[in-house]
Amino acid sequence: EVQLVESGGGLVQAGGSLRLSCASSGFTFDDYAIGWFRQAPGKEREGVSCIASTDGSTYYADFVKGRFTISRDNAKNTVYLQMHSLKPEDTAVYYCAAARGYGSSCPDPDEYDYWGQGTQVTVSS
Repeated sequence: EVQLVESGGGLVQAGGSLRLSCASSGFTFDDYAIGWFRQAPGKEREGVSCIASTDGSTYYADFVKGRFTISRDNAKNTVYLQMHSLKPEDTAVYYCAAARGYGSSCPDPDEYDYWGQGTQVTVSS
């Protein structure tokens, strides 16, 4: 059974930090690019960051560049999203997703094969 399980969300004050984890099982993790997305109440889902499967190429949305860092530990089948300088507008449910292939690039949002259930991040002002 394929599973993507996000953890690490919570309530933090503006300017604070959180590290999200995306633990996977049930598929060959090394063969998949992993992306982070978020969805705030009343808003559409948006891409946050992605890391390619083979060469570790990364992508960041403009609104998180310089504040968030994505990394992967293939030995643990886990991808991390380190978030610093959090803002109230970062409040959302954060999801991770996996897309097969994409050794040196990141897929479009509709090309992901598997999705997690999400973890809530709330940033208070």
